[in-house]
Amino acid sequence: LIVNVETTVATDQDIEVVDPIHHKLQQQALLPDDHLLDSGYVSAAKLVDSSTQYGIQLVGPTRPDVSWQAQQPDAYDVTRFTIDWQAQQVTCPQGKTSSYWQSHMSIRHTPVLKINFRNKDCGPCPTRALCTRSKSGPRTLTIIHRDHFEALQTARAHQQTDEFRQQYAKRAGVEGTIGQAVNAYEMRQSRYRGLAKTRLQHVATAVAINLQRIWAWLSGIPVAKTKVSAFAALNL
Repeated sequence: LIVNVETTVATDQDIEVVDPIHHKLQQQALLPDDHLLDSGYVSAAKLVDSSTQYGIQLVGPTRPDVSWQAQQPDAYDVTRFTIDWQAQQVTCPQGKTSSYWQSHMSIRHTPVLKINFRNKDCGPCPTRALCTRSKSGPRTLTIIHRDHFEALQTARAHQQTDEFRQQYAKRAGVEGTIGQAVNAYEMRQSRYRGLAKTRLQHVATAVAINLQRIWAWLSGIPVAKTKVSAFAALNL
């Protein structure tokens, strides 16, 4: 059943509605233990904030590390480095330690840590090609702060497990609900102008879906199987 409706203007990003949704669910004493989301709603900050503020574990695929090192199996991505948060020092896979650790603001106005290694260590390193593509400079790292970094790495590791795949399979029910709202109740198009009237339509649609599902449950109507398209049926 749908327990909350959130209506925003089209320019609002998906990730910005996570906290308002949790706040409203908390007011209604309906906070879940786990919240299944798609990748557009999952970030390091939201993983930490949802856990600390509401006790909710966000479950969903995180955005991948897009660095070239993470795309090459034998290259030295950030997971190959050992971070000593207390000493504010990083050790590379070859045992060399960083020489620079400083807080900065990213271009997205989020706090990050800038970490540099020494030229004298990186220059003659036999595995330099696996670490940096700079012709003369040392390896540098830009990472988020500890609580966000560890939450993101834990989530990335967890999503590779069978436990995650079984848990996240339930997300299909959420997508099915969205599909029902869009296809059967024409949710894609607003019948009215203005945010307030559009929200009224969304709430009315959610109520209609809930009533239909309650009636089906009370009547013992089984859940319909996923439809097979005419083209896919040829393969069957």
